This record gives sequence, C-alpha cells and structure tokens, in this order.
Amino acid sequence: MNRLQTDISFYVKKVAGESPFLLVYTFSMPKYYTPREANNLLEIVRPMVGEMMKIAEKIQASQPELWDLAQKSAGNGGNAKLSKLLPDFDRLHSLLHQIQDMGIEVKDLTTGLIDFVCLKDDREIYLCWKYDEEQIQFWHEIEAGFAGRQKIDWE
Repeated sequence: MNRLQTDISFYVKKVAGESPFLLVYTFSMPKYYTPREANNLLEIVRPMVGEMMKIAEKIQASQPELWDLAQKSAGNGGNAKLSKLLPDFDRLHSLLHQIQDMGIEVKDLTTGLIDFVCLKDDREIYLCWKYDEEQIQFWHEIEAGFAGRQKIDWE
C-alpha cells in the first residue's frame, strides 16, 4: 500500500467509524495555555477549524460509499470518485497537523470542538472551545470531557 492509500484508509476509518469525525490527538510534551493565550490564538485557529468542518461535511456527504471505494481502490490502483476527494483529505490532514503542532487537541470536527491544555492548581485541565462560541469561556478536567465543562472564573 502506498502513502496515499495509507492516508486514505486512515481518514476513511475516521469517517466511517462509529463516531464520524470524532478525532483525538494527544501529545507527549503539551504546550500549556492560559485562557488569555488560548483566546488570542482563536484569531488564527477559528478559520482553520471552520475550514475543517466544511471539509468534514463534504466528506461525510460521501460517507456511505467512501469506505468501500477506499478498500477497493487500495487493491486495484484507484477510483475516480475517491480521487476527487483526495485534495479534501490532504487539506484536512494539513489543517489537523497545523493545529496539532500548536499543541491544540481537535476533538470533534462536526461541532468544531477543540481543547487547549492548561495548568490549573498544578494539574492539567482542558480549556474547551467550540466553533460557535465567541471565545473560550469553559474548562473541564481531562477525564470529565465536554459534559464536565465549567465556567472559567480565573485568568
């Protein structure tokens, strides 16, 4: 399997899995953000997340046939329908890695959910932001997830 076929299989598994577009990236050496630093970075990150959401929506619209096409194309040299989506996969891959390189964790491309690692009282927490929110106003414990979001009451 060549690099392109391997990348396609990775993305298709994310698309066709039980939770389409639910992505989690972790880091060995996290960058810690204060709420102010994370909010300042939204100017750069917001358009990237918006673009990823649009790409994910386009790919998801093709989802029912995508997995079969990827599986077949890996064995027979390609598929025209799948080839049309390759630029989208490449762009999504690029955007995800740009965000990951900033130490930001992409959690869900459907809602544009991302987390910034922060230190609070000498423990790691997440500053939590969704694309439809004006700024970062919530945090949660690492294990609590989105359901455990609490209002930020410190700076």
